Amino acid sequence: MLKPRLSVWFIRGYATRIAEKPPARFPDPLNHSNVVIKTLKDENLTFIHRPPSTAPSPHSTTLAPASALLKSPTPSNKRAPMPPLLRPSAYNAVPSRMSDKDMEQLRKLRLSNPEKYSRAKLAKLFKCTPNFVSKVAALPRPQRKEFARKMEAEHETVREQWGEKKATFVAIKQKRREFW
Repeated sequence: MLKPRLSVWFIRGYATRIAEKPPARFPDPLNHSNVVIKTLKDENLTFIHRPPSTAPSPHSTTLAPASALLKSPTPSNKRAPMPPLLRPSAYNAVPSRMSDKDMEQLRKLRLSNPEKYSRAKLAKLFKCTPNFVSKVAALPRPQRKEFARKMEAEHETVREQWGEKKATFVAIKQKRREFW
């Protein structure tokens, strides 16, 4: 026996309406066994009191907290292991303070011959950072400008050895920086 075929016109291949999330049904906070309702008929007022779900502990106050997180550190807690430091630089020992005599010598050397006693060389010699040397023994402005001109001349000699392609790319990069 042959079964009748369904017509294509009766089959729907798409949703007829947009799927929606059903509305939220929050429990009524007043419909609870602990709720106390007090009505004052004189002034047409209603007071509704719903106690908290858990009663506060009489053993935990701000003066004597029950939680270990709220307690202040005690000598026994100070010996507990500490978390690792965030920055690798924090593991380095803080450099000792340089004496006034050493600072004066650093300034004299830097001013006497800046080419020979560069910031890096003096930093290594006095066991401090190059930034510290630049702060303590900064060169006078005319000397700094002269030093910058010499460095620029050295860089220019290196740039002359560049090929056409590299020079073009560097020029494009400088032009791009102008528009920043």
